[in-house]
Amino acid sequence: MRRPLLLVGAGGLARETLAAVRAGTDWDPIGALDDNPATHGTLIDGLPVLGPSTLVHEKTDAAVVICVANVRRPYARRDIAARLDLPDGRYATVVHPAASLAPGTEVGAGSILFAGVVVTAPQRVGRHVLAMPHVVFTHDDEVGDHSCFAARAVLAGGVHIGQCAYLGQGALVREFTKIGEGAVIGMGSVVLTDVPAGQTWAGVPAKPLGDK
Repeated sequence: MRRPLLLVGAGGLARETLAAVRAGTDWDPIGALDDNPATHGTLIDGLPVLGPSTLVHEKTDAAVVICVANVRRPYARRDIAARLDLPDGRYATVVHPAASLAPGTEVGAGSILFAGVVVTAPQRVGRHVLAMPHVVFTHDDEVGDHSCFAARAVLAGGVHIGQCAYLGQGALVREFTKIGEGAVIGMGSVVLTDVPAGQTWAGVPAKPLGDK
């Protein structure tokens, strides 16, 4: 029997997550929750927006997945998880059936892996990670909790991604490179050296934003 599922968020990412959920057989989506009162009572692709996120504490039989990500606020997913203060057992892990995960891969609670995501060798993907279509994690990567990867971001082997880091669309990261906590990598960037925590880098090769 499929477990009921609540989506926290009612924007574009919620729509994408809902499509991934409906492509599988693990979850039964029963509604979305959003703290914007204007969304309450509306539908997202046929799913009702039931009310604010605090309803997770009333609907205790339902699993939860956070459908919020923002490049301007890389800590957004972590902040929401902290505010909801739910145990890992309440969170759904959503893996699209068209994702390809090496046997033995562990995916943390609350993470979302969309169609075309590839994990080439067994590793642990952190909690509340978001990987959009065609993201690639290769051997020996360390993917920190609450990190986000836009479509077609690729990690070479032995890359360390800090918590709440955000990699833009098409970003490429060289092997054995470290991306610090809360760092943001611009779309199409090629990262060849370590990126300190909290910095924004972009370009080919990537440099701190504002550097010539």
